[in-house]
Amino acid sequence: MDRRILIIVENLPVPFDTRVWQEATTLARAGYTVSVICPKGKGYTAEYELLDGVHIYRHDLPAEGNGAIGYAREYFSALYNQYRLARKVRRERGFHVIHGCNPPDDIYMVAKRFKKYGVDYVFDHHDICPELYEAKFGKRSGLFYKSQLWLERHTYDHCTFAFVTNESYKKIAITRGGMSPDKVHVLRSGPRLERLKIQPPKPEIKRGRRYMVGYLGVIGQQEGIEYLLEAARILRDEKGRDDIFWGIVGGGPHLEALRRKCREMGLDDIVEFTGRVPDDKMLDYLNTADVCVNPDEYNEMNDKSTMNKVLEYMALGKPVVQFDLTEGRYSAQDASLYARRNDAADLAEKISSLLDDEERRKEMSRIGRERITTKLSWEHTSQALLKAYDDYFRSRGL
Repeated sequence: MDRRILIIVENLPVPFDTRVWQEATTLARAGYTVSVICPKGKGYTAEYELLDGVHIYRHDLPAEGNGAIGYAREYFSALYNQYRLARKVRRERGFHVIHGCNPPDDIYMVAKRFKKYGVDYVFDHHDICPELYEAKFGKRSGLFYKSQLWLERHTYDHCTFAFVTNESYKKIAITRGGMSPDKVHVLRSGPRLERLKIQPPKPEIKRGRRYMVGYLGVIGQQEGIEYLLEAARILRDEKGRDDIFWGIVGGGPHLEALRRKCREMGLDDIVEFTGRVPDDKMLDYLNTADVCVNPDEYNEMNDKSTMNKVLEYMALGKPVVQFDLTEGRYSAQDASLYARRNDAADLAEKISSLLDDEERRKEMSRIGRERITTKLSWEHTSQALLKAYDDYFRSRGL
């Protein structure tokens, strides 16, 4: 079998980017020749290495853009290096397809340069960039917002087929992107169960409290951790609950600001920000938690996006509390309680009621774990990736 795929991802290094790494290794194990171009970062600095059968090429990238000039510098540098390394990959092992992972929606510009060699472009839609821009900057107008819509439409115009993370994204691909429904494949980012092992809890993590609420994810401006801190304050100061420890696992650009806010709120004795930690420590915290929470606020981006942390909570058999968002409800269904959107007091109430109901927690744990093992783990969701590529290459006689 001679099927060669080049994956390009701009915003995160591989293998740190879990979705891209799962795709790359799954294809490699299925017999594809897989190369990846990505930036350096997160401890991955080698310009080339071969891991798990995947050829990884990395490039330097300027600091994350801030403002029009900063973003332009970042995007130009990424596109230049992607094209430079794509030429190198073509010389060294070749590719039939460029598989571009957003954000941003500009990798089709690299793929266009290889169209004359019979190379097709496949779009892997991770984030809806116009909605992401709105969530970050609170604006749905102006030149930069319109540029996100323009890039998204041109990305879809230039792709042969697309992968999307859920049905909400598929609808956008069809309506805004003008794609034929049969060219859009839902590829959910299911967790790999071998990575998420259920283990005995470690009570010492709770700092002497009876219960623990756990959070895992990026510590950024869009993650709604402020709602989580406010819920912790309400339960301790207004409801008199001093029996809950809050373990917040993950790193990100908003981490130090949230640590300061936590201190200002007087919550340091019951809230811990671990920062980025290895998988074994992450598993210690989540396996110790009695309830896990997703405080992502309601906005167009979060409502339409599937959050990996919810699926990871379910894989570990943890009952979930989150705001009532479309894709969050699809993922968790009866494994979660749903607070009123962007309402910290109701979030606190839902957490409190679930902590006080052990039988309900056990039943929600069972439902969530079963949903992952029978439908939403990567073992199941990755079949969409393999089928779409098998059909594509068969159509090309490869």
